[in-house]
Amino acid sequence: MSQPLPHATRIFRCCVLALLPLAAAGGAAAQDKTVYRCPGPPVLYTDAMTPQEAKDKGCRAIEGTPVTVIPATRPRAPAPAVSSPGARPGDARVDPAEQRARDTDARRILGDELRREEERLAEMRREFNNGEPERRGDERNFARYQERVAEMRAAITRKEADVAALRRELEKLAR
Repeated sequence: MSQPLPHATRIFRCCVLALLPLAAAGGAAAQDKTVYRCPGPPVLYTDAMTPQEAKDKGCRAIEGTPVTVIPATRPRAPAPAVSSPGARPGDARVDPAEQRARDTDARRILGDELRREEERLAEMRREFNNGEPERRGDERNFARYQERVAEMRAAITRKEADVAALRRELEKLAR
């Protein structure tokens, strides 16, 4: 009983069978090289080995018409997005007034976010209480308390880095 062919092998055979009439009628130059099919994931089809190498690797010769390889086409890069009303595709200029409005919005948004983050940082520092936060009822075990203190310290460090990053972004927009 024969085993069903792997999906890739079936596709390859279908492609070869579909290309046979094209190769015969298309005036393709005859090749003298033998094409070998080598087993294993992934299955390899090559004409770049000697018969002895093919035998050593367990490859078998494919009889008939030479295999034609058709290279895939590369996808085109998308056109740049233009948000100005009435602007044509490919026109990358933005109206200066619109750009100023965008910059003002960005500064306002970043400023609001910076204020929220600074308030949260101040709250975290108050709760941290210089490394001695109040113990909770579930922290009778001192190791659990120390673990929470370490987590709080790490969270404060991350929040300070976030605040610093927001300040840098605001400085960039101020220029």
